Amino acid sequence: MLDDTDRRILRFMQNDTDLPIPELADQIGMTTGRLSRRIDRLRDAGVLRGVRGVIDWQALGYEVEVSLRVTLDKTQGRAFDDFIETARGIPEVIEIQTFLGRVDVRLSVIAKDMAHYQEIYRSSILGLPHIADIEALMLVSRLKSDESLPI
Repeated sequence: MLDDTDRRILRFMQNDTDLPIPELADQIGMTTGRLSRRIDRLRDAGVLRGVRGVIDWQALGYEVEVSLRVTLDKTQGRAFDDFIETARGIPEVIEIQTFLGRVDVRLSVIAKDMAHYQEIYRSSILGLPHIADIEALMLVSRLKSDESLPI
């Protein structure tokens, strides 16, 4: 599906999302028009979903990240749907993942400090529907966080 030129474009775009199209075209060795058509084709194919700003939530005062592993009461037919729909409405929940196995859902929750986390936990998390069990894991350090792909 991807040729060498496509891979090269994606590598450059992963490394520097702020690089203007004319500069990217120069570095890759193609015309701006040809590069634009390639990028459009990658978007149309769903390979390139867009360029987005990545916000450093710690720079905004959020110092705490907690991973919550949740087991749902699966005797309820809408347990997953109800839980996820409600969890999406909590602004401090920055990621929701579902799993097969003992743990059904993992939530990443950010907070300004432990007092703020306790407030979120008591007022929002504990009110989520169909929770059978919940385990909190406090993030100590992030050793690798890279969304780049080895293209």
